[in-house]
Amino acid sequence: MLPIVAIVGRPNVGKSTLFNRLTKKRNALVDDIPGVTRDRLYATVRWNDTNFVLVDTGGFDTAPADKLTGVIRQQVQIALEEADVIILLFDGKSGPVLGDQELVALVRRSEKKVLYAVNKIDGPKQESFSLEFYALGIDMVFPISSAHGYGIGSFMEQLLLDLPAGMDRPEEEGRMRIAVIGRPNVGKSSLINRMIGSNRLVVSEMPGTTRDSVDILFEREGRPYQFIDTAGIRRKARVKERVEKFSIIKALKALNRCHISVILFDASAGVYEQDMRICGYAFERGCGMVKAFNKWDLVQGKPTLRKSLEDSIDRQLGFISFVPTVYISALTGERINTLYTLIDAVWEQYNTHVPTPIVNKALNHVVEKNPPPLVSGKRLKLFYATQVSSQPPTFAIFVNRPDIVRPSFKRYLINQFREQFNLNSITVKVLFKER
Repeated sequence: MLPIVAIVGRPNVGKSTLFNRLTKKRNALVDDIPGVTRDRLYATVRWNDTNFVLVDTGGFDTAPADKLTGVIRQQVQIALEEADVIILLFDGKSGPVLGDQELVALVRRSEKKVLYAVNKIDGPKQESFSLEFYALGIDMVFPISSAHGYGIGSFMEQLLLDLPAGMDRPEEEGRMRIAVIGRPNVGKSSLINRMIGSNRLVVSEMPGTTRDSVDILFEREGRPYQFIDTAGIRRKARVKERVEKFSIIKALKALNRCHISVILFDASAGVYEQDMRICGYAFERGCGMVKAFNKWDLVQGKPTLRKSLEDSIDRQLGFISFVPTVYISALTGERINTLYTLIDAVWEQYNTHVPTPIVNKALNHVVEKNPPPLVSGKRLKLFYATQVSSQPPTFAIFVNRPDIVRPSFKRYLINQFREQFNLNSITVKVLFKER
């Protein structure tokens, strides 16, 4: 493991802005309203040839006003426990407040190395604002600007000195990336918590609890996984807040970097039109897919509800009928092992590579069985084929006239390749190229 550095502080002091500054990416959502970050966000940082893991946390409210802020506070405390070094961030514009004093006492009890940084100091003329924080009993404060980069260099020099020695190893590659996507409140965070056996993500009955796309590294039976929890994807017409718009954009971007998407449904509610759209997003992306119907414990023993669900699946999800389906309960853990089995099976097919001689033999067989139809008196000629990539398996077929390939014949070839090469659970792509 790389050394872990956690950023903590009150809501809206600029933790996510600092996180983005140090990771040199825009992984964390940033907005002027407090409470945007809720889950712990992790990213690997490389600074002056040194690697470490940086953790962004939700704003620590010393007096939780509701259940959700209480859960966020628990997430912050977990981050403090696993960190090797803590960055306690203050707001230089507001000056010290009562909550800062309580946070100083909290990080001291952790007995970890702590760096105290006063944010929103945009230049030398404002450094005097940081002096007020020495009243909290701090030996050294670093005036910085997360937004503009002022003071970051000297601050990072000290951080690198405080990192534990002998832990700087590059992060392993080759993890299977699995995005869990779906409408709000279908149980995405609850499912990932169940799959990894830990309350890693904030869970609430309130729709829209998850805002960022959160990456979780996990290993099961020697196989490394990377789960991506995403915000619930609602219809555009219902999205009003700016933060939610960016959350949905990040959820859709998660489909571009995942290998497999677990599309989560609420089994007790049936299949909505928005569920169909989400399946369409994943289908167009070409990633591996698994359909998981959560809250199955609410459907069992109710034949009418179960029949209604089956009818809606057949009627609305026929275009991805090849995608494996599992009925689960994140609450009870029912069929979670089956979900892992399906994910592993889809992963194996997703990485399939078929040798060119076998591809051409299959192509000759399917064309003999069903030759391409005449189009305006001209017949399509298929010369040879080869697999050009995997993830998903993509085949190029060289022909005389790509412009006269009919969609029905293309679908026929895709279905035949899926059958011939045992790719019955994933998307297969076929490209037609002029010889």
